[in-house]
Amino acid sequence: MQGAVHVVGAGLSGLAAAVDLVDTGRPVVVHEAAAHAGGRCRSYHDTQLGMTIDNGNHLALSGNRAALGFLDRIGGRSAVAEAPRAEYPFVDLDTGERWTLHPNPGRVPWWVADPRRRVPGSRIGDYAEILGLLVADKGTKITDVVRCEGLLYERLWRPVLLAALNIDPKDADAVLAGQVLRETFVAGGRACRPVIAEDGLSKAFVDPALRYLAERGAAVRYGRCLQRLAFNRNRVAGLAFGDDVILLGPEDKVVLAVPSRAAAALVPGLDAPQECRGIANIHFKARCPPSQPRMTGVVNGLSDWIFAYPGRVSVTVSGSDLAELGREELARRIWSEVSYVTGLYMAGMSDALPPWQVIRERRATFAATPAAATSRSGCRTEFRNLFVAGDWTDTGLPACIEGAVRSGNAASTAVIEAMR
Repeated sequence: MQGAVHVVGAGLSGLAAAVDLVDTGRPVVVHEAAAHAGGRCRSYHDTQLGMTIDNGNHLALSGNRAALGFLDRIGGRSAVAEAPRAEYPFVDLDTGERWTLHPNPGRVPWWVADPRRRVPGSRIGDYAEILGLLVADKGTKITDVVRCEGLLYERLWRPVLLAALNIDPKDADAVLAGQVLRETFVAGGRACRPVIAEDGLSKAFVDPALRYLAERGAAVRYGRCLQRLAFNRNRVAGLAFGDDVILLGPEDKVVLAVPSRAAAALVPGLDAPQECRGIANIHFKARCPPSQPRMTGVVNGLSDWIFAYPGRVSVTVSGSDLAELGREELARRIWSEVSYVTGLYMAGMSDALPPWQVIRERRATFAATPAAATSRSGCRTEFRNLFVAGDWTDTGLPACIEGAVRSGNAASTAVIEAMR
């Protein structure tokens, strides 16, 4: 008798696991507490702006093999735009300087020898220090390995590591930072090309996955908040969704793809990071000049990254929910930076605040500290039919799209092995 697989959580990790498992021919049921799939990586129609926006800005890279493999499998690849080259424009708001970081495609980083490709004011030898992260010891902070100061740090490593880790790099785990570096700059520009879902994250990652599952007979049930797992010795015997209790058969399996705090509350003794970091995303209904790059890094500003889409601008502020600022004040301050960076102030548009929306996620990611890195669980648990997935699990990466998909793939692989 073939056992069913219950995937609890329809975020990216749960969807990735479900897509893998539905192809085994076994019954797959996805349970989602919300009224929609995608978790923190989704799009929705915002009535204040009158347009579809992403819940938050998420960036994939051309070297993210799991994320791009997932898109290829579900048929979502055509909904993302991959830049032809690894180019990252920056603006320093203190000095007004603008430059474009342009790593060469191959692994030999000759781009650091070209002043036109590297950070202005930096020297070739300055780039060697960051390589210490590749051999960092477990439990060390970035500050134990790299001087978190100076021109190159402020203009390159701080914005890059802050975006990747969603935490002040001075507090971040050096091993995680080293893995980010290993899969990006060390792999060469060929692995660093931005991949952006210009028409929304749901159109690329969520909607095609739901179609893929539906076409293969999987069920996706919304409004299903798992309140309790019933255990019988070394296995899960039941799932309690309020008054609805599902009793599991001897061959049934469960993939728990929920946030770390929820997972720790449901599973006794599960290792899961409890400290989180927030992200603020500010969206504007505005049209940038055609020459504006799709994304621009901001140095010495409140903004971290500015994304220019057709008819809208989205800004990410990493590592904080900016709770001390009111929503409109935050929108006005960010808009003043956006109008300067994009040149809209020259068209007389800097004073008029366009329609805006502020989205704050106070628990967007786990805090990528050394302590959190050691508290990440693998996909297997002490219960033989229970597996966990999520970007907070031990993927070797910080919380990101690639990590979420990898965690779902790891959980599905473990389930399939257990079925055998």
